This record gives sequence, C-alpha cells and structure tokens, in this order.
Amino acid sequence: MAGPPISLARYRQLVGQQVGASRWFLIDQPRIDRFAEVTEDVQFIHIDPASAAKTPFGGTIAHGFLSLSLLSAMAASVIPPVDGAEMAINYGMNRVRFLKPVRSGRRLRGVFVLKDLQERDPGQWQSTFNVEAKVEFEETPALVAEWLVLSILPRPIMVAWSAGDPAAR
Repeated sequence: MAGPPISLARYRQLVGQQVGASRWFLIDQPRIDRFAEVTEDVQFIHIDPASAAKTPFGGTIAHGFLSLSLLSAMAASVIPPVDGAEMAINYGMNRVRFLKPVRSGRRLRGVFVLKDLQERDPGQWQSTFNVEAKVEFEETPALVAEWLVLSILPRPIMVAWSAGDPAAR
C-alpha cells in the first residue's frame, strides 16, 4: 500500500517530483506462460525456451504488454491516494515505448514521476505520470510511458432554495 491518503493540496505539491519506486516484480517463465495463455499471444520467443535460445535474445522474453500491465500493481504500492477520493481510474496512455526486452527470470519495477495534475470536471482530477519500468541491473528501462489516472472525488452538493420554501426555515 502507498500509505495513508494525502490532501489534494499536498498531492498538487508532488507535481514534477518522483512519487516513488515500486517493489521488484519477478518476471519468471510461469508468469510469462500464464500471460501468453490469457492473451493468446503464444509467439515462441515468449513460451519456447529452446527455440528462443537460438534468437538474439538468448532465451524467452516477457511480452511488452505483460510489463505494461504490471504498472497498476506497481503504482498501487507507491502513488499515495488522495484523501476523500472515491476511486482512481486508469484513463489510458498518451505514449508507450518498449525499449528493452525483459528476459525470463529478471526483475522489474516501476518508477513514477507526477508530471501534471489538472481538474477535468468538478471532482475529477487527472494525473499524468511519467513512468519507467526498470529491469534490475540494466541501464535502459524496459518501457517508458506517459500514463493518465483519473481520481474521482465527491462533488459538492448544491442545494437551491428560495426564501419562501418551508424547508429553508
């Protein structure tokens, strides 16, 4: 867990800063195989160690989308919730690039920088994160992305009344 909720004012102060780095996630062959089965992406470079060993990768590699899909779990451990937020919703990506394959058996973690925070509608705050999924002991990240997250806060209730309304007394 990312810790206790913080105020929206405090969250705004994090713009331009690294919010955190997640724990390491093991990207082992059973995880890659399960992802291949669920997504029906069974290309040999992911699931056939003998054939993949003959490629420039020297062994099986994780699907880029497997690394990308782990960003939610990575973010949950480091991005502080906004106090009073009812939910935070994955709003999509502006940009994603897969820079380096992740070999089976390696570990991956996410590093999150809050790039921007904008109110889209009353009670809806869009966070833009620059994210790097880093491979342990590697300089080049596996992926870089600009990720959008929408936090939903309760909207103030506006009550209209007139002086002649008995409920206003």
